Amino acid sequence: MQINTIFTNEKPIIGMVHLRPLPGSPLYDPTVMDMRKIISIAVEEAKILEAAGVDGIQVENMWDIPYLKGDEISFETTAALAIGLHEVVKHVSIPVGVECHMNGALPALACGVAGNAKWIRVFEWCNAFISQSGYIEAVGGQAARMRNRLRAEEIAFLCDVNVKHGSHFIIHDRSVEEQAMDVEAQGGDAIIVTGFDTGKPPSVDRVESCKAAVKLPILLGSGVSTGNAKELLRVADGAIVGSWFKEEGQWKNPISLERTQAFMREVESLRGEIK
Repeated sequence: MQINTIFTNEKPIIGMVHLRPLPGSPLYDPTVMDMRKIISIAVEEAKILEAAGVDGIQVENMWDIPYLKGDEISFETTAALAIGLHEVVKHVSIPVGVECHMNGALPALACGVAGNAKWIRVFEWCNAFISQSGYIEAVGGQAARMRNRLRAEEIAFLCDVNVKHGSHFIIHDRSVEEQAMDVEAQGGDAIIVTGFDTGKPPSVDRVESCKAAVKLPILLGSGVSTGNAKELLRVADGAIVGSWFKEEGQWKNPISLERTQAFMREVESLRGEIK
């Protein structure tokens, strides 16, 4: 699956819709926010992102902290995430993808099939790392077989290397570039490069070295801002942006139309320069 068949613009920008706490998660309280309200906020934020000019939207269960590992994710989480995804897809005209924390590639793929997603994000396609949720190992083999079984070849796998939110010392003898090569060799559709935490950007050198090591598209997965967008996107093929589009740059805050528009003006300027 080639992501250039999903997006029409060069250097596509994917904005985030962080679903509020879903049923089954510790922060879920239906007396404060039930599924109707969760979906209403998600649809409203998706419309803001589309109006601001982003090229795609990714829906995820970011508020379901602390996260369960992929094989522990519950039925109610998958069902709620699928509904949220479906409603966002229904109300926007740009492509939509999905992610399920932590490394819930199989639940995400199930949601993607049910909700018409164009991609899923996978934290650990190859190799392994120690996350905030514990030991996370490769899920690529299972996800690829599930996609084939469900005849869902139109859903792309966007795969992180040396992903944020954890320690990679367990594979410290494998460089980030080598991990990117692993993802390419094992059937991933794109590489996501991040900083060490939410809101922290990768270095230009890291992006360039991964770009040189593989033929897959390289996407930025964290820390992209109005201030560094041009510098990073000159060497990357696109970006997933969450925190910067929120009020005050904090992921728990509502999406800001003004911040998103300002960012997209920088992207449009860059696109004009490289044509």
